[in-house]
Amino acid sequence: MLFSEEIKLNLPDADISYFPNFFSLKQADLFLGILLNDIPWQQDTITVYGKQHAQPRLTALFATNGKPYSYSNITMHPHGFTSALSEIKNKIELLTSTTFTTCLANLYRDGNDSNGWHADNEKELGKNPIIVSVSFGESRYFNLKHRHNKDLKQKLLLEHGSVLVMKGKTQHQWLHQIAKTKKVVKPRINLTFRVIR
Repeated sequence: MLFSEEIKLNLPDADISYFPNFFSLKQADLFLGILLNDIPWQQDTITVYGKQHAQPRLTALFATNGKPYSYSNITMHPHGFTSALSEIKNKIELLTSTTFTTCLANLYRDGNDSNGWHADNEKELGKNPIIVSVSFGESRYFNLKHRHNKDLKQKLLLEHGSVLVMKGKTQHQWLHQIAKTKKVVKPRINLTFRVIR
């Protein structure tokens, strides 16, 4: 299997690689259509500073081991992997030599949908977790900022069919977000693969 070029982000306290054309345009278009229709998307309510808000994106959780996943005072219960998600998972596992248990899927319907500053550092992910982010659909900017050094920032455009791999100390030392945009943008699906023991 031929993998696309790997772009290593030269950031301290991080181990991040970007594969811009991991999936061919034909594959990416096909998966986007299937996932938009096949995933049982839901909109959860999150609590921020004691106030409840509708989460500004749709989500769904999938797992091979039935284990729930909790973040931002939400506990999600998983569905079984669909055949399309299993196919994507197999390709990601070949790339990373990692067996993933869980996929959190996010649907950003338009520019108003976003994900605030956070790290994927929940205790069930363990120390130095590997997180793989697969993007289908509209390109959106992925912002990174260091937890302690305010001068360390990075912005990366996550494109249709791309894969981003974050491992090592990344989740403990860096925060990331998908910001809102005023531009008219089409839907984007983001699949984040992780290991929950």
